[in-house]
Amino acid sequence: MLPIVAYGHPVLRKISREIGRDHPGLQDLIHNMFETMYESVGVGLAAPQVNRSIRLFIVDASAYGDKIPEAAGFKKVFINPEILEESGEEHSIDEGCLSIPHIREDVTRQEKVRIKYYDEHWAFHEEQYGGIVARIIQHEYDHLEGILFTDKISSLRKTLIRKKLHDITKGKVNTDYKMIFAPRRKKLSNA
Repeated sequence: MLPIVAYGHPVLRKISREIGRDHPGLQDLIHNMFETMYESVGVGLAAPQVNRSIRLFIVDASAYGDKIPEAAGFKKVFINPEILEESGEEHSIDEGCLSIPHIREDVTRQEKVRIKYYDEHWAFHEEQYGGIVARIIQHEYDHLEGILFTDKISSLRKTLIRKKLHDITKGKVNTDYKMIFAPRRKKLSNA
């Protein structure tokens, strides 16, 4: 299981770089990301969340399959994805993130997404998704762009959760999974 990068770590704010089919250890990384996601009880995980600034994320929406038919059996790997279009009505739904534990906020997103990407076998796809699957894809894709769900909430909500976010950056959070926190800055002496 890979450690999850916590809010405040600089890798979460970088725009990720594309990779080639010869990227070292790619299949092992994908396998380890799925294991990490399942152990952490997530439905999606982006490479920056495991301290890799590459354009890769995984999704397994099966947990919603009992209530949402399009989520049943939906398990995919997205390599070098590009969102081509977001469309449809905007909906606000409660979101959380493994990198921002114990915080959930309403995030507004459009209901459909059209995306192109390569899968783990380097087959090219261009597909459209809706509903919860589109939302998970949008959330994970944002990670590749250095965007977190907290960037999409109101100023008031940001103010109300500021202390919780600060605590996460300082490592003052308990999770059932291992986390990596931002490196601490050394204080300059007055000598």
